[in-house]
Amino acid sequence: MPAGGAPARRIRIGIDTGGTFTDVVALDEHTGELVTTKTPSTPSNPADGFINGLRKVLEVMGATGEDISAVSHGTTVATNKLLEGKVDRLGFITTEGYEFILEIARQAVPDGYGNSYFWVKPPRIVPADLVRTVGGRFDFEGNEVRPFDEEGAVAAARWFRHRGITTIGVCLLHSYANDTHELALREVLLREHPEAVVSISSEVLREYREYERSMTTLVDAAVKPSVSRYVANIHRRLDDFLSQPRGSSGGSTGGEAPRGLPFYVMKSNGGVLSADEVVHQPITTVLSGPAAGALGAGLIARRAGFPKVLTCDGGGTSTDVSVVLDGEPTLTTEGTVGAYPSKIPMIDVVTVGAGGGSIAWISPEGTLKVGPQSAGADPGPLCYAKGGTEPTITDAHVVLGRIPPHLLGGEIPLDVEAARSGIEALAGRLGLDVDRCATGILEISAWNQANALRQVSVKRGLDVRDFMLTTFGGSGSLLACRLVDILGLAGVVVPQNPGNVSAFGLLTVDVKNDYVQTAVARHAHLDHGAVQKTFAELTDRAAKALDVEGFPRDTHRYTRTVDLRYFGQAYEVRVPAPEGDVDEPYAADVASRFHAGHRATYGYDFRDDPTQQVEWVNLRVTGIGPITRPELREIASATAESTPLAERALTSRRPVCFEAADGYVETAVWWRPDLRAGDEIEGPAVIEEFGSTVPVHPGFTVRVDALGNLVITGGA
Repeated sequence: MPAGGAPARRIRIGIDTGGTFTDVVALDEHTGELVTTKTPSTPSNPADGFINGLRKVLEVMGATGEDISAVSHGTTVATNKLLEGKVDRLGFITTEGYEFILEIARQAVPDGYGNSYFWVKPPRIVPADLVRTVGGRFDFEGNEVRPFDEEGAVAAARWFRHRGITTIGVCLLHSYANDTHELALREVLLREHPEAVVSISSEVLREYREYERSMTTLVDAAVKPSVSRYVANIHRRLDDFLSQPRGSSGGSTGGEAPRGLPFYVMKSNGGVLSADEVVHQPITTVLSGPAAGALGAGLIARRAGFPKVLTCDGGGTSTDVSVVLDGEPTLTTEGTVGAYPSKIPMIDVVTVGAGGGSIAWISPEGTLKVGPQSAGADPGPLCYAKGGTEPTITDAHVVLGRIPPHLLGGEIPLDVEAARSGIEALAGRLGLDVDRCATGILEISAWNQANALRQVSVKRGLDVRDFMLTTFGGSGSLLACRLVDILGLAGVVVPQNPGNVSAFGLLTVDVKNDYVQTAVARHAHLDHGAVQKTFAELTDRAAKALDVEGFPRDTHRYTRTVDLRYFGQAYEVRVPAPEGDVDEPYAADVASRFHAGHRATYGYDFRDDPTQQVEWVNLRVTGIGPITRPELREIASATAESTPLAERALTSRRPVCFEAADGYVETAVWWRPDLRAGDEIEGPAVIEEFGSTVPVHPGFTVRVDALGNLVITGGA
């Protein structure tokens, strides 16, 4: 108990570290109060920005480290390592005779390359000369065909040790059915090469398809050292912060050992996991930050009454887009991160290099390009005046007057003239005037974002005209009106504090673990008892993991899903499987769900064709430890206000350029915190708040809803 005998508050904090800013949201669990803030990221040591944000939000709330009940964190460490292709030397061990599994890969040529003659296969994550094989083999049912060759395993371990390869992935044939040989091989590696960091496929992905399982295991191994170092560093800094004396920057007690504060890391599947456990499953964090944003935006959109939403999370380095249906982001196990396929369950997110810091440049052919290179947080855009040398998307916005000459309510002044000089130099090389160059930069950026939105919608068979766009992140709303025009969207929803939606999302997610077991069987000959047994085993693993996380058994929740296909198909459709005993009616219900899911995905099914057999492939169980979600509060109504809208929220007017052909138009600037439910604003307008800005183009209308969201409609 704090000094003076007053009971400690319970404050849960979400911290999302982005390329430019670290966003923080704190929830007082007793009062329901939500407090948001942000601080510049510190790329050289992200832990500095993390602790700065923690200290800052506690100061705003008048709280101390003793009041913190839990911290949840979204990180891009694994994502950035893979996107940038900065993968250290890896070793790979597989079954004898299968050493070229990575080279063979899959037959399909990626879309967008046109004639396959011009496509060049990218380098493998492990070159062929760093692949070793070990004798021994199981069949697909887990029966041993050849015994494990321990002598060969020892030779492989020593071979890697002598070459200084300390990160190794292991994927033996059919180890999803029987992991005995993989476990034995890991023991040999740890004995003969104790410095090695090892990932084995039966723990990373207990699912068939050897290439995908191998790649997923190797990606897990590749990010394990960096994720482990990062999480350990953050955890250590957090413990140091909590053990500081009360008088020194918000810590708790003088000289005491830090208490066991729950510290969670966001996973790609829409759940969180304790930092102590996530270092053993680092691949699960590859879409940590984007997943939190999609979940936060989904919850807000559902409360606002919008069941079909595309999300657009614009940061300083990139923009992440996803689909949310009835408040739940869509999941996939066919995702990729950079050039690397990964079959772990993850929120279906497409990332494009079109953030506020994305650099505008001229190609060798003399055309204007934008991104994916980014100025990031350091040195940042030209207008940051921190040594940046190339114009960015943010510079274009500030030159056109769409954002104010400062960020974070004045905390970060912007050098408008530096931005203008950079745009002028680029415009001169292109033979354009400044305004056409700046609007051209933003037009290219808008089309880059629109193409990403098409990938998660139109390419999935969805009609974007039925969807609202939820924009968030520091730069996510800057091109919202243009995206409505390009895609024909129904409108835009901009949540309150949009720059902090990802951090808010971290406070809305449960602890979640996924478990899978391949069990291929045709529906007509399905062994119901075997399916029941596998579900029970997966559920037991999920229960034990939730026990470790501290959730009482009576709070555990479990969801079942099954991957099915028509016999002969290469890929499956995942369908929910209800609780209950597995018998013939149960199996028939799951098969019926599959027929419906197949029709929804591909436009047809064989429900009434007895010659087309259904095949069960993978059984899945997700264990969920539920948390209490923050309640979204309604804001005051405009009808209760005696002060007219203009007197209450209009702060200034300034010239803004929305279209180069139309030049600058006098535009009203509104302060969002002073808007009330029911207020309406006609474009052109600029709506500003602490962490973001919303330019409203001519022809668009903004309505403030009961939750304080800006609902933007209109356009072409």
